[in-house]
Amino acid sequence: MTKWRVVVLAACAAAVSPSVGLVAADLKISSPAFADNGQMPAKYSCDGAGVNPPLTFSNIPPKTQSLALIVEDPDIPEQFKAQVPGGVFDHWLIWDVAADSKGFAEGGEKRGINAAGQPGFFPACPPDKAHRYFFKLFALDKKLAGTEIKNKTDLQRAMAGHIIQQAEMIGLYGPAGSAGRGR
Repeated sequence: MTKWRVVVLAACAAAVSPSVGLVAADLKISSPAFADNGQMPAKYSCDGAGVNPPLTFSNIPPKTQSLALIVEDPDIPEQFKAQVPGGVFDHWLIWDVAADSKGFAEGGEKRGINAAGQPGFFPACPPDKAHRYFFKLFALDKKLAGTEIKNKTDLQRAMAGHIIQQAEMIGLYGPAGSAGRGR
C-alpha cells in the first residue's frame, strides 16, 4: 500500500511542478517543399526564382520571447572558404521573429541579411557539387531589438546565453549533373 502512495505522490508532483516530469516537445523546423536531408526544388536556387522556401515552426517552448534563423552552407569550395567568416556561407540570418510565428511562406519573408551583403534570403547556388543547407531555428528567452547585428558572429554573440532550444533541418542542392540536383 505504501508503494502505491509513493507512485501517486510522484505523479501528482510531476503534474504540479514544471521542473519534474512532463517535458514539452522539442522545437521543430520543417518545410512542406522538401524533407529533412532531402532535395530542395530548383525554385529556391539561382537556377530558379531564388525565393526562400516555405518553413514551418512547431513546438515552440512556452518561455520563448523571439526566434532566430540561420541558414548556412558549410560545403563551399576551398578557394572561397578564406573569403567568408568561418569558411561557411550564410544564406540567411533573421532574428526577432515573433515567438508565436508558425514559419514563413514561400518567398514571403524579406527581412534579415546574408553573407553577400544583401537583405533577405540568398538562394542556393553551388558551383561545384551538391551542397548541404542547414536551416537552424533558435528559440530565445529575449528579443534582440536594439542589438547591432551585421553578420553571423554578431547574431551568435547576441544569442549567447539566451537559447532555450534549437532545431535543425538540412536541404540538399547541387549543380547540373551532381547527385544533389534539385530540379
